[in-house]
Amino acid sequence: MPRQQRGEEAPLTQLAGSDLQVLRALGTGLGGLDERQAELRLVEHGENTLPAPRSPSFARRVAAQARDPYAATLCLLITVTCLSGAFGSAAVLSALVVAGVALRLVGEVRAEQDAAALRGLAEGTATVVRRRVTADGGPAQARARELPFDQFVPGDLVRLAPGDRVPADLVLVRSSGLTLDQSALTGVSLPVVKRALGASASAAPGLHSLQTPDNERVCLRGCTVVRGTGTGVVVATGADTLLAGGPAPAAYSTEPGRPAEAAYATQGATAGTTETRVASQAVGASPRRTAFDRTARAVSGLLLRLTLLSGAAALLVGALAEGHTWEVVPYAAAVAMGLTPEMLLLVVTAALARQSDLLRRGGVYARRLTAVHDLGALDVLCTDKTGTLTRDRLTLDQGLDPEGHPDPAPAHWAAVTSLVCTDLGDPPLVDSVDEALLDAAWAADPAFADRLTGVFAVPFEPSRRIAVAVVHGPVGLGARTICVTGAVEDVLGRCADERVEGRERALTPGRRDAIVALADARAADGLRVLAVATAETDVPAPGPGARAARRRAEDPHGLTLLGLVCLSDATEPDAAGALAELAAAGLAVKIVTGDRPGAAVHACRAVRLDPGTPLLGPQADAMDDAELGRTAERTTVFALFTPARKARLVRALQASGHTVGFLGDGLNDLPALHAADVGIGSPAALDPGPRRTADLVLGEDALRRLPAALRAARTAVANVGNYLRITLASNLGNVLAMLAAGAAVPFLPMLPAQVLAQNLCFDVAQLALAFDRPLWDGGATAAPRRLTRARLARFALFFGVVNACADVATFAVLRALSAGLDASHAQVLFHSGWFTENLITQAVTVHLLRTSARRTREWSPAAWPVRAANLGLVVIGVLLPATPLGASLGLRLLPGEFYALLGVILAGYAAALLAARRFVAAFRSSRPR
Repeated sequence: MPRQQRGEEAPLTQLAGSDLQVLRALGTGLGGLDERQAELRLVEHGENTLPAPRSPSFARRVAAQARDPYAATLCLLITVTCLSGAFGSAAVLSALVVAGVALRLVGEVRAEQDAAALRGLAEGTATVVRRRVTADGGPAQARARELPFDQFVPGDLVRLAPGDRVPADLVLVRSSGLTLDQSALTGVSLPVVKRALGASASAAPGLHSLQTPDNERVCLRGCTVVRGTGTGVVVATGADTLLAGGPAPAAYSTEPGRPAEAAYATQGATAGTTETRVASQAVGASPRRTAFDRTARAVSGLLLRLTLLSGAAALLVGALAEGHTWEVVPYAAAVAMGLTPEMLLLVVTAALARQSDLLRRGGVYARRLTAVHDLGALDVLCTDKTGTLTRDRLTLDQGLDPEGHPDPAPAHWAAVTSLVCTDLGDPPLVDSVDEALLDAAWAADPAFADRLTGVFAVPFEPSRRIAVAVVHGPVGLGARTICVTGAVEDVLGRCADERVEGRERALTPGRRDAIVALADARAADGLRVLAVATAETDVPAPGPGARAARRRAEDPHGLTLLGLVCLSDATEPDAAGALAELAAAGLAVKIVTGDRPGAAVHACRAVRLDPGTPLLGPQADAMDDAELGRTAERTTVFALFTPARKARLVRALQASGHTVGFLGDGLNDLPALHAADVGIGSPAALDPGPRRTADLVLGEDALRRLPAALRAARTAVANVGNYLRITLASNLGNVLAMLAAGAAVPFLPMLPAQVLAQNLCFDVAQLALAFDRPLWDGGATAAPRRLTRARLARFALFFGVVNACADVATFAVLRALSAGLDASHAQVLFHSGWFTENLITQAVTVHLLRTSARRTREWSPAAWPVRAANLGLVVIGVLLPATPLGASLGLRLLPGEFYALLGVILAGYAAALLAARRFVAAFRSSRPR
C-alpha cells in the first residue's frame, strides 16, 4: 500500500511544486540549510526568543509611583504644609513618602526578576535537519540533531513527533497523520489536523499570510504535537511569530463538521484574534483602573476634602476665639495635618510587601505590588478551562457496551489495539489516546499484555479514522483476533453484529442509529468517544503467502461491535480542592472557555463545581453590556467565548460592581487578563504572552496554593482598611476635640510641635498594623468590605465622635484640675494632660477596632508587633511629659489625681467603643453584602 496509508511520510523528493517554491523562497533546500548559512541567518534575524517585556527606566518607575493616588495626595499636602511655614512637618512627610516609594520599587523589581526567571522555563529543544560539509570535502550530508529553540532560523527544516513543542512558525512540507493541540492560541482543546498537501498548498506567495491557526498547512510556535509526524520549514522566528504578535492573524476556526464550533469560528473570532494580537504587542500601554486604583482615588478624595474642611474650620474657630492672633495660621495647618494619615503610603506598601513576600514563598509572584490588594479584593474569579482546571491530557472515563451499560471489555481491547500499534507501528508512536488507554489497562491488570502477542498493525490515521491490530491471544488455541478502534461511524460501518451481555446479535439499522445517538450524547458531555470491535481472523504470521490475508486485515469488515470507550480531559489534581476552598471563601468562580459547552460542563462536574446552564458566546453577542452583567452573575459556565468575548464579560462584571480576576494560560486569554482587575497566569502559561500580561504569576503546582494566596492578600487588604479606618476615626476625633477646645479655652489646645510629635508616635505605632492578623469572618477568608468613600466617611464620623467624647471628658477634668492656676500653668497642664490622654486613647482605639468582623463577634488576638506598639504608646504617653524631651515640647509631669480620673475616662471610652463596634457589626450583618 502507499507510504501514507502505512503511517509514513512522503520523502522530500516527492514534494509538490508549491512546497519546492516555499523552500526556494526561503533560500533552503531538500536537505535544509547548511551550518554556515544557519550561522549567518542567526546573526541577521537574531535568536529565536520571544520578546521579553521592556523594563521601564528608573525615572519611569519613580514617575509611575508618584502618580499613585496615595503618594500624590501626600505630595499635595507637603506643598500645602510648606506654604504654611511648617517645614518640619513637610520634611517628615517627605521622608515617609520617599520610604514608601522605595519599598514599593524594591518589591516590584524583585517580582519582575522572578517572572523573568519563570519565562526561562519555556525554552526547550526540537529536531532540525541541516547539511554539514564532510571532512574529505565531499557533498554536504543532511543530518538531524536536537537544537535549542533559540538557535532556529528561517529556512530550517524541523521534524515533529508526538509530544514535541513547535519551536517556530512552520509551513509543512510533509506529514503523516499530524494533529496539533492549539489550545494555547485558540482556547479550543480539540486537536487540529495538519496536512502538508491540500487545497492550501497552492498558496506559496506571501509566507507570512499563512500564519493563521486555521491554516491546515501551518504549525505555529507554542503548539504541541498530539499524534503523527511532520516536517516543516521555518518561516518566522522570535518576534515575527504569531505567538509574539508578529503577523496580523485572520479568523481562526475549529475542527470542521461541528455546528457549534462553526458558529464559534464565524461569530467574533476575527475580532478576538485581532484583540489578542494587540494585547500581546502593547499590553500595559493603555491605562486601566484596577480595584486598588478605585479605592485609592476614593480614599485620597476623602482625605483632601476632610483636610481642607478641618483646616478651614480651625482657622475660623481660631479667628473668632478671643485672644488668638496670627498663631492660628500654623495651628490651622497643624489641625489639617493632624487629620492626615502621614504613614499612609508606608503602611499600605509595607502591608502589601509583607503579604507579597508570603505569596512568593508559596509560588505566587506579584508583578506589581498593588496586585496583592486587588487579589484580596476579588469577589469573582473567571478562569479558562484548558490548562487551568484541566491538564490537557486524556484519561479513561469508562467503557460502555452497545446499549450504554458499563463494560470493561471495550476499554481492554482498545488498549490491546494501542499496545500492538505502538509495538509494530512504523514508526512506533504513542499519542494521548494510546497513553490514556494503556495507563488504564495497566492500572486494572499489570499483566494484561503478557498473554498477548502482536502479529500485525495499522496505526490510526486521520484519513482512515481507525486503528487495526491483529493479536495472537486467549480467544482460542492458535486463534488470532483482529481489533479495530476508531471513530464511531467508521467502526460501525465495518460491523455486522454486536455483543451484549456475552451474546452476539445482528446489528440492525435501528441499533446503529441508537449507538450513534449514544455516542453523540456522551460527546455532548465533553467526552471523546471511540468505538471498539473485534473478530477472529486468519491473518498468519509474517511469511510467504500472507500478503492477501494482510490486505483483508487492512480493510476489515464483518466485525462484532463490543461497545464504546469514553475519554475525558484529565483535571488538575488540585483543582477540586482549590475551587472548594475559593468557594468557601466567598469567591464566585466562573468557567470561561472557547471550548464546547459539553466539555466545559464535564470539566466542572469533574472538579465538583455545579455548572448550571451554560451561556454560549453567540447568546452573549445578542445581549447588551448591562444584560450580560446581570446574566453573568447567575451563570457559572461560559462556552464558545472568543478572546474578545472573554474581555467583554470581564468588563460587564466590573460594571456590575464586582472586582474580577481572570486565570488563564493561553494567548487567547490575553485581552481578558488585561481587562481584569488582577490577571493571573496559570502554571501552564510558560509562553511570555500570559506571563507578561498577568499581574500575578503562579509557579508550578501552585494552583493548590491559590486559596492560601487569597487569604494572605485579604489579610493585606484588611490591614490597610483597618489602618485607614482607625487613623481617620482617631484623627477626626482629635480634630473635633481641637475645634471644640479652641472655642472654649483662651489658648491653643495643643501646640503645633505637640501635634506633630503626637502624630509621629501614633503613625509609627500604626505601622505595626501591616503585620497584624485581623479576623474577617473567622480567619480572613471572606472578602473584606470594599473601602468606598461613603463607608469610610461614615465609619470615621461615627467612631470619631466617640473618640471626641473621651477628649471632651478629659477637657472637663483638666479644667477642673487647672482651676486657680495662672494662665501659663493652666496651659501647660492642659497640653500635657491631653497629650497623654490622646496617645493612650489611640492605643485603646487600635486594640479594640483592629478587628472588624461582619457576622461574628469573635475576638482575634493581636499580633505581637501590634501589642508592642500599643504598649509603647501608653508608655510614651505616661512618661514623655516627665522627660527633658517632653519639657522641650512644652509638657510637664501631671498630678496623680489626673491619672485616677483618666482611668475612669478610659474605662468608659473602651465600653463605648465595644458597644459601638457591636452595633456596627449587627448593622452590617443585617444588610446584604
